[in-house]
Amino acid sequence: MPDPESLAIDQIYVPVKKRKTLRPELVQEIAASILEVGQQMPILVRPDDGRLVLLEGLHRLEACKALGETTILGVRGSAETAHHKALLSDGAEAEAERDKMARLKKLRLEKEASATAAKETASAELRSPRSGTSVRRGSSGDPPSKTRTLSEWLTQQKRDGGRY
Repeated sequence: MPDPESLAIDQIYVPVKKRKTLRPELVQEIAASILEVGQQMPILVRPDDGRLVLLEGLHRLEACKALGETTILGVRGSAETAHHKALLSDGAEAEAERDKMARLKKLRLEKEASATAAKETASAELRSPRSGTSVRRGSSGDPPSKTRTLSEWLTQQKRDGGRY
């Protein structure tokens, strides 16, 4: 098989029959993967009257479009190449690719869960233990104590060594 090359996305024609198989959720997953590790698998195209016709890689192509890319890694081939590749897709190579995508999805989900947990922890730290409402922290990092009257505030300032 020839080496992958950079192909202009706007030169790639997607047949209508292929467009009907598009799954937006898969495009989002692949786009996230491309952002993290880059495009790992080139698309397959064939030349046809001054343009390139997509044979394999619709979701990768759409993910790159969604990311604003103008080029994509691709391999020029023929319809026979696509047919041969489809026959191999039931083999170990396809299984390895599915495993890789599953691992990437699991890593992304773990990363999102970790970020959500960190946000919740930070939010909980900013809440007052008694009232459950958010409070602003002072310069020392401790939440200011609640004072109800001016005399309580003055007493607190004297105790804390603050200026009043």
